[in-house]
Amino acid sequence: MAINLNALTIATAHDCLKHGDFSVTELAESYLKEIEEKNKDIHAYLEVFGDVLEQAKEADKLFEAGKTTALTGTPFAIKDNILIKGRRAGAASKILEGYHATYDATVIKKLKAQGAVFLGRANMDEFAMGSSTENSAYGVTKNPHDETRVAGGSSGGSAAAVAAGMALAALGSDTGGSIRQPASFCGIVGMKPTYGAVSRSGLIAMGSSLDQIGPLAKTVEDAEIIFNAIRGRDPLDSTSIELETKRSTLNAKRFVVGVPRHFLAGDGIDKEVLANFDESLKKLEKAGVEIREVKLPNIQYALACYYIIMPAEVSSNLARFDGVKYGLRAEGADLLDVYKQTRGQGFGREARRRIIIGTYVLSAGYYDSYYGRAVALRGLIEKDFKEVFASGVHAIATPTTPSPAFKIGEKSNAPLSMYLADIFTVTANIAGIPALSVPSGFSEAGGKKLPLGIQFTATAGQEQALFDIGKKFETIK
Repeated sequence: MAINLNALTIATAHDCLKHGDFSVTELAESYLKEIEEKNKDIHAYLEVFGDVLEQAKEADKLFEAGKTTALTGTPFAIKDNILIKGRRAGAASKILEGYHATYDATVIKKLKAQGAVFLGRANMDEFAMGSSTENSAYGVTKNPHDETRVAGGSSGGSAAAVAAGMALAALGSDTGGSIRQPASFCGIVGMKPTYGAVSRSGLIAMGSSLDQIGPLAKTVEDAEIIFNAIRGRDPLDSTSIELETKRSTLNAKRFVVGVPRHFLAGDGIDKEVLANFDESLKKLEKAGVEIREVKLPNIQYALACYYIIMPAEVSSNLARFDGVKYGLRAEGADLLDVYKQTRGQGFGREARRRIIIGTYVLSAGYYDSYYGRAVALRGLIEKDFKEVFASGVHAIATPTTPSPAFKIGEKSNAPLSMYLADIFTVTANIAGIPALSVPSGFSEAGGKKLPLGIQFTATAGQEQALFDIGKKFETIK
């Protein structure tokens, strides 16, 4: 039978599979057909796995045996920095050319246990460094809404795959907005969990105090299903935690959303983005949500703080890629020359830029002036958020991005302009708190409708509050 992929969510697909409307194999075949038709233009996937139908047949057996979960048979796109045993994993970098994972990431183990189907490796910015997926060593991913524009980054391939109907759901990683920003650009839901809520074991590291794996999906309910499947403490990740499993008792009349208006008053924010955001707030008010202005005194420094801490951690994490243990090896006159040649040829321009910046801010003469001060400022930003949430605010709202998706190549030679695309998203990573991007409308440009998103942020461990307000927002007309 013909399956309407555009109308499917994880929940509705599961019901159809249970009732025998179609099989997992038929569902997987439908997605493979979409990939064959669309991926050559959008380039969301770096690789489509050859055993997708074999995985689907195993999931069909679980339905026949009555041993299914909400994710059994769900076709996933997996970002290229999340390890799947025996499969290529390259973080979209030449330096990991030919590397095959020797173990499963914890999130992959959990999805395998639920009978999920992995369609392939999704494109990304090299080592998750970027906001456009233009930094992939294997070519840019295009936005399904306008192929002249970026899909966002660094999880651009994951977002584009879901938005284009080439996957029902996806996993990405978020270091400074790398799930939420492409979700906003592509018109889907993206969620960054509380730091530690999801194990990072098997995630190729970028910034270890900032990275989190999270879901990209069509609806908030789908994102919630995925989060609940992959969350939890993991002995393989000492930073992981077990969140309390309790339902939110919040209702629309009691829900308070804080808005840091002072943070939205600066230059560089698209007028249509602000207009859409104000309209979104009006809709929430009509639905009974209280909108309250809040102050976050140090939020204006979050981007600068992030672009010191993140490169510092990048320079440390990427030191292991030296041409000796695995991946690319370029020959040289001696060992030092091997290091130089390998890293020079293996890393792209943005990766080299961030390694150099990170090494600089950690150097003996500048550590206290840059890195030390950034870490201190991070503590102040965390304190600001805690005080606002302690005052009775359940979530803080901002636009997800300062503009709709920009043209491919528009910011390639202007790294500072590219970094500003993260202005609203980095705060959640700095503070270690959860954030959710939900589609909020469209901006028109060149005859195309470009998606926009609203971001909700909650205090640590309050993912359920985000799901509640996100689902409420989805239902507002």
